[in-house]
Amino acid sequence: MYQKELAKSGHKLFIIRGSYIYIVIGLGVLIAWVSGRLGPFETVEANHIWFGVSLFIASAAALLRIIVGGFAALGTSGNAKKAAVASELNTTGPYSLVRNPLYVGRIMNFTGIAMLSGSWVFGALVFLISVLIYERISIYEENFLIEKFGAAHAKWAAEVPALLPRLHGWVKPKYPFWWRRAIRREYKKIFQLASAVILFDFARRGFVLPADLTWYYVYGGIVVLRVIAGAARQFGGVFKGIE
Repeated sequence: MYQKELAKSGHKLFIIRGSYIYIVIGLGVLIAWVSGRLGPFETVEANHIWFGVSLFIASAAALLRIIVGGFAALGTSGNAKKAAVASELNTTGPYSLVRNPLYVGRIMNFTGIAMLSGSWVFGALVFLISVLIYERISIYEENFLIEKFGAAHAKWAAEVPALLPRLHGWVKPKYPFWWRRAIRREYKKIFQLASAVILFDFARRGFVLPADLTWYYVYGGIVVLRVIAGAARQFGGVFKGIE
């Protein structure tokens, strides 16, 4: 009974999971504006190191999701909105090290973006809350996969951890890497990260533009690419026929 309740709440969290990033970015903007700091330390050098580490974590997470999305089988959840879907069970490539590599990437991404606000407290809270949210979502998806794949899922789950990747047991991916599909599924994450960096910087400056607008122009270019990619996905275009 308790497992069913966890799965039920996990389904609700699954449906709205796409909104979490905007909450993290919004709160991060507020924190950056109030503190006006790049990091939680007293020295400029230490805060620049904090920023670099934060950006690395968030970027590595985005790259991880691109890799996972490129190797995953067609017809699996990915960006599904209403309910889990799975035409087959992903057990190779990244899925041979952890059962929910996309969620590992999302937890890392949220944490890195929260750290970019300059607050270690916000970073720690976002990490803990993200683990709780995605653990609950993974329970919902696990129930779905158990019902659909039975013994195959049980064997895989007995060997591969849910959210903490193991360091052995790599299995060669079943499918080749599909670049277009990976980018189609994950380009929003790159845009969200770029938005967080620029918005946090803008807030830190008291919402006053800097003298050097180079990175703001770069971000403008990213916005244009985001619009083009969104239109291509909406109307087919270069992504026609790709899952």
